[in-house]
Amino acid sequence: MSQTTQRIYLADDDSDDRAFFSDALSEIPITTTIEEFSNGVDLMSFLLNGEHKKPDAIFLDLKMPMMDGFECLTDIRDLDALSEVPVIIYSTSYHEKDVERLKKMGATLYLKKPSSFNQLKTLLHKCLSHLAQKSAGKNTTDPQFLISI
Repeated sequence: MSQTTQRIYLADDDSDDRAFFSDALSEIPITTTIEEFSNGVDLMSFLLNGEHKKPDAIFLDLKMPMMDGFECLTDIRDLDALSEVPVIIYSTSYHEKDVERLKKMGATLYLKKPSSFNQLKTLLHKCLSHLAQKSAGKNTTDPQFLISI
């Protein structure tokens, strides 16, 4: 996976969380580029533009203004061109009811935002490695640190 650049999209309204995520992503041994969005409307506009390459993974915060993560996930899964792109819910909250709802809606994984930078680096590395193995057709079990949906 480190041989190809992974295109990561992150939609999160908290600028500190976006910076934390981006910094952690830059320190893992996987080559990535990141596009950041402060809300779901901007993410969807970018995805619908058609001039950009498809992302390798989309990380979505649930609680965003204008268009939340639930609405974004619904719209992403309605687009044939993006139906297979992994969508990882990346949220500070965890409610079983929401996780079940998101699973039914087509989310790939649910990650609870960690509080430490090193935990986030570990989480992102394992998550992206796991997604790469799955996309390569390798039969993997979901790591314990992920709430797999």
